[in-house]
Amino acid sequence: MRNLIARLVAFWRGRLIAPAPELPAWAQAGRRRRAHIRRVVGVLEEWAQEMGVSERERQRWIRAAWLHDALRDARLAKGTNHGAAAADRAAKDGESDAGVLDAVRYHSIGYAGWDQVGRMLFLADYLEPGRGRGRKRRAKLLKRVPRDPDRVLQEVVAQQMRERLKSRRPVNPLTLEFWNSVVSR
Repeated sequence: MRNLIARLVAFWRGRLIAPAPELPAWAQAGRRRRAHIRRVVGVLEEWAQEMGVSERERQRWIRAAWLHDALRDARLAKGTNHGAAAADRAAKDGESDAGVLDAVRYHSIGYAGWDQVGRMLFLADYLEPGRGRGRKRRAKLLKRVPRDPDRVLQEVVAQQMRERLKSRRPVNPLTLEFWNSVVSR
């Protein structure tokens, strides 16, 4: 509702905001996954507005959000990551923004070479309000992002690494490289 009002106010002021894209026709995402994707889009819309990002950058964030889990429920070849598969498919469909494609490709593991769209998608995907465990902690972090995105990003990546270490699961080398880039900013 808030986004609809913002669009109407923008139209009234003479700044028509382009309608957000939706899932591509090739997406394989069930009802629950689609709801998650919509929540990620909503979070990014709110942050973009609060942070005053350009319309071009906002559109990049939204395109990445719609694509990030588009193949999450697909049957993929063993060892194929859903983000990488979605990025490859989006590129075949004409998405040419390397930042958007990198955001989609690495959204679940992190990537040191990301620009703002990758970092914001990573945060929105992790902090979206529909996730179950740690809801109160996530809500506090979610509210802080527009004021302090770099610090919140450090906290989120640290939390994810702690969870992997605690459960004795391996840390992806790209995640470790991402961590190093985040703390050296």
